[in-house]
Amino acid sequence: MKKMISMILTAALLLTAFTGCSREAEPQNTQPEPPIEQSAPEVSEEEQSEMQPDEQGESQERNDSLSGEKEDETEDELSMEKLSEQEEAEETDQSEEQQEEESTEQSAQTQSEVVTEQTSVQGLDTTKLGWGPGGPVDEDNRPSGATSYQEKYGQYGADFIRENEKKIYLTFDEGYENGYTGAILDVLLEKQVPAVFFVTMPYVKSEPELIQRMIDEGHIVGNHSVNHPSFPEISTEECKSEVMELHDYMKENYGYEMSLFRFPMGEFSEADLSVLQQLGYKSVFWSFAYRDWLVDDQPDPQEAIQTIESKCHPGAIYLLHAVSKTNTEILGQVIDDLRAQGYTFCAYE
Repeated sequence: MKKMISMILTAALLLTAFTGCSREAEPQNTQPEPPIEQSAPEVSEEEQSEMQPDEQGESQERNDSLSGEKEDETEDELSMEKLSEQEEAEETDQSEEQQEEESTEQSAQTQSEVVTEQTSVQGLDTTKLGWGPGGPVDEDNRPSGATSYQEKYGQYGADFIRENEKKIYLTFDEGYENGYTGAILDVLLEKQVPAVFFVTMPYVKSEPELIQRMIDEGHIVGNHSVNHPSFPEISTEECKSEVMELHDYMKENYGYEMSLFRFPMGEFSEADLSVLQQLGYKSVFWSFAYRDWLVDDQPDPQEAIQTIESKCHPGAIYLLHAVSKTNTEILGQVIDDLRAQGYTFCAYE
């Protein structure tokens, strides 16, 4: 019995010892080893609940920030799109304005070209000039108006006065027949004086016998246009037509090639002179003319002789109208008187 009690006590002591050792060793055995990987600490629901308002605020701020950034980006994108659309609209407006301006400029240029084409040839002066020698005369009695124009426009094959020699060139204008041309031709034949007859289309068609006689007797038939218009007042094409229609008619019906032209009423421009030159014509003006074309108001014959002879000069181009009764009566005497002064009546070349 004592043995048993002794054994029980011994066992109790052993158990207590073992239990104490176990409790003392427990802290060593339960200390964790350093983790190889760090992981997020576990948080209790309570801790989560306590932390959530701040984190939600931060999260909300982040979301608001992100949302704001997205809204800003969206606004920027919309703004950029609007700006792009506005720029495209402005570019379209500018393009349309530019096209409109270019169209206007082209239209103005076209109109300008049309006007230029109608009134100008190679940039030459289109100013309408009326012709009459006028002005003072030099020591040889040559009118300064004729000599100055000759210097200015002679390059276009135009004659306002000829060489300073005692030569006379006799010309007659024929717009219509007044019954005197035959008598004038008789005087010229008798005196052996050549002349130039500037005729219009109506005259050529109405007086074929007189035209043929002019040609047969060695005179020059000059071109005075179809309808006798003022050349500076019509287009370049009309000018050409006025000249070439008569030219072609004479060639086809008489086999005659015209080469001299007289501007109706003596009205011309520098551009017109160039047109005639390009057509192969010499433009013939005059250095003497007087008021002889009014058939119902003819000059006195003696006064006419005085005027014609007193104004004679070397290289004179005389313009007389064949409708004049006075010219027909005095022509023979004027020829004789001027020859007596040493002048020669020459064929036009």
